[in-house]
Amino acid sequence: MDDKKFNELVGEALDSLPKEFAKKLNNIAITVADVPTEYQLRKAKLSASVLLFGLYEGIPQTKRGIYYSHLPDKITIFKNAIESVAVTDEEIREQVRETVIHEIGHHFGLSDEQLK
Repeated sequence: MDDKKFNELVGEALDSLPKEFAKKLNNIAITVADVPTEYQLRKAKLSASVLLFGLYEGIPQTKRGIYYSHLPDKITIFKNAIESVAVTDEEIREQVRETVIHEIGHHFGLSDEQLK
């Protein structure tokens, strides 16, 4: 899938969020990359062999104080990992949506266990 179409799927996933969640997304950037950087893997304490669909980097809303003022949180969606498990365009769309929602869950303070 070309990069433009993949980015559109990320946009579709964001547009599909219920309004009550979408309006509470603040101070966050959502990006797409082919693979995680060495820095991202090191910071997340993951090896390069891990199949990572997305990564949330930041301070969850549940841990922010009243006077929170940091750089935006960041969610990165990893195209190559998703394409390695999803064959059809529809499977890619579903995996992108699931990954975006999962990473947004981390932004709201949910753990991996709570997101299962």
